[in-house]
Amino acid sequence: MDIIFLKEFRIKTLIGIYPWEKKIPQTIELNLEIALPSQQASRTDHIEDALDYSKIVYKINSMLSQQHFSLLETLTENIAQMILNEFGAPWVKVSAAKLNVIRGVKQLGICIERSRQ
Repeated sequence: MDIIFLKEFRIKTLIGIYPWEKKIPQTIELNLEIALPSQQASRTDHIEDALDYSKIVYKINSMLSQQHFSLLETLTENIAQMILNEFGAPWVKVSAAKLNVIRGVKQLGICIERSRQ
C-alpha cells in the first residue's frame, strides 16, 4: 500500500463545547496518512493519476471554515469520510490536536483510522 502524508498542517477553526470556543478560532494541528487508490501515478508520473495534495488541503480548509465542530472526534471523522468518499482513498489515518489549551499540555487530541467498506 502506498501512502501519502500531510504533517503538521495547522489551521484556525472554531472547535469546542465552551461558549468562548464557539466565537474564538483556535489553531489545531492535523496529521494525515492517506492510502493511494492505485499505484498508477508512480508508473505514469502524471498528476491526473495521483491524489492532489493541494485539493485535499483546499477541501479541509473549506470544511473547517464553514462548519463548527464541538468535538475533535467529529472533526476527524468528517475529514476521514471526505477523503474516503471524495478522493477514493481505501484507507486514511487522521490525527487532530488542539495546541496549548491546558497548562502543561502541548497537544491534546485524537487519532482515527478508517477504511472504505
